[in-house]
Amino acid sequence: MRILRYIAYLFGIICLFGVMYLTNLFYMKPFSIDHYLAKNLIIDFSDTPEGLTYLGIVDRFNWATGHLSKLSITDLEEISIDLMKAKERKAMIESYDSLKLSKDQQVTQRIALFSLENTIQEEELFPFHSYPINQIGGLHLNIVEFMTDIHPIRNISEAKYYIDRLNLFDEVFEANLEILNEQRKQNIFPPEFVFNHVIRQLNEFLNYPNEENPLFTVFLRKVEELEVDLEDKNNLYKEVQLAIKESVNPAFKSLLLFMEETLPNANKLHGVWSLPDGDKYYALRLRSYTTTDYSAEDIHRIGLSEVARITLRMRQILNSLGYTEELSVGELMNQMNEDPQFLYPDTPDRKDIVVRDYTEIVKETEKVMKDYFFALPKAKVEVRAVPEYSEENQAGGYYMSPALDGSRPGVFYANLFDIKQTPTYSMRTLAFHEAIPGHHLQNALSLENDTLSLYRKFGYYTSAFGEGWALYSEKLAVEAGLAENLYDELGVLQSELFRAVRLVVDTGIHYKRWTREEAMSYMKSITGMSDTEVVTEIERYIVWPGQACSYKVGMLKILELRERAKKELGNKFDIRSFHSAVLDNGEPPLFIVEDFVEDMINNLK
Repeated sequence: MRILRYIAYLFGIICLFGVMYLTNLFYMKPFSIDHYLAKNLIIDFSDTPEGLTYLGIVDRFNWATGHLSKLSITDLEEISIDLMKAKERKAMIESYDSLKLSKDQQVTQRIALFSLENTIQEEELFPFHSYPINQIGGLHLNIVEFMTDIHPIRNISEAKYYIDRLNLFDEVFEANLEILNEQRKQNIFPPEFVFNHVIRQLNEFLNYPNEENPLFTVFLRKVEELEVDLEDKNNLYKEVQLAIKESVNPAFKSLLLFMEETLPNANKLHGVWSLPDGDKYYALRLRSYTTTDYSAEDIHRIGLSEVARITLRMRQILNSLGYTEELSVGELMNQMNEDPQFLYPDTPDRKDIVVRDYTEIVKETEKVMKDYFFALPKAKVEVRAVPEYSEENQAGGYYMSPALDGSRPGVFYANLFDIKQTPTYSMRTLAFHEAIPGHHLQNALSLENDTLSLYRKFGYYTSAFGEGWALYSEKLAVEAGLAENLYDELGVLQSELFRAVRLVVDTGIHYKRWTREEAMSYMKSITGMSDTEVVTEIERYIVWPGQACSYKVGMLKILELRERAKKELGNKFDIRSFHSAVLDNGEPPLFIVEDFVEDMINNLK
């Protein structure tokens, strides 16, 4: 049945290509808004080789698409084209009469317009306000992770495609430098610490001996697993090393040269308020990420209120555990971070042991969560350590969705760079957030939902929903009895406090004009997080304005809706129905989630 479903899915894609061709040929409006959005999604995916590879299911049709040998080349012209496309698509979507659309299509229309309005404003007013090269998600990190973690090598052809992609690195970086040079003309530069991190990362990559370069070592490991003649393997290894020498390393050197040349121009300030019309840019970022009209001041106040509430509960637990009241909650949590009883010994096999323990937590949680959802995802989730080449500046954990065809599981990446990043009492909450019932459950269920249109499944994402759900999941797991140990509950509360603090520091940096050091001081004093974590997190918020606010805003909205449903339904309330109302409709903005929960309430009354 699974094979038949994917065959049907691919047939649908082929049919949509036909619709796309006829539509363009005769300048006709597509049959429906779903077809139109699907057509655009297919165009966008076909123009994005990495997206097609990420889906996995399209790889078997590489003979037609050729995507496995390509990489995206994004330059200034592409930015202009993207803005023009967004305006054309908005006009077309607005032309559909909402009264003639089905209820589900009306929702889709609202989502698409909200997304496009934000995109157009950003690309028209602030095309160069982001920092495309930074310490956590720049091209120099993303392209390597894509090649090592996503590009498949299941046969000799895919090994050769890997080499083809390596030979495109110089062209990809050249296009990126075109955008960076335009930013330079507009005097937009990231803060100095971004330059320092990126320059260090680029030097580290360039200083790898050939046999230790991750692009080579991963290729070597994957090819060794193939049934290929020794002579063919040796030829492949020579070709990879030649591509690294002639394309990859020159690309990284060109970016390093740019960063070193422009370092004297680094922004001496840390918030985007310092950029042209920075306050307006930040307001747009908050709208896009939180899918609300909350002002920066609103979010700052919510953050302060939540910090006070959560800190009070943590104080109660700490008192019951016998900790002194002379120290603040943050100081006590900081002491716990240093306490050897909560830390893994720094042994050579530490990472393997931590990954094993995380895996056991995920398995236990999956069993308990069967009572809280009508269905759990079929796709499995694996726990892996964050790759060493990016772990120093990565967050404590992150998640990667499974391939659509089941060829790749979901992955929960745990950052094991510093032993103090993994106190045992915080492990459960991170697993709840990244795996089950958090990101993996939500993402995999959405991918496996056959009732969703192509656009609703792949065309729109908001961290207010995805991250809001993951943070809600931590609280849900506690309610389900998965953190009965008070230390584990402290870990969950510290995580929630961390997200509440984010509301304060993100708006503090980008709206109230705090310095990097002021924000770090506040976060450490309130949360008790380690110095390593605090530095990494604050520097992340500086280069990614607004995103950190989405977690708590999303969680609070889901909890608000759950309480409303409980109040109105009384004994008729079913947690599984509530979770279906939230999860069964893709990843919509919060104002759309609210409508779905209202429908559920009305249907069950």
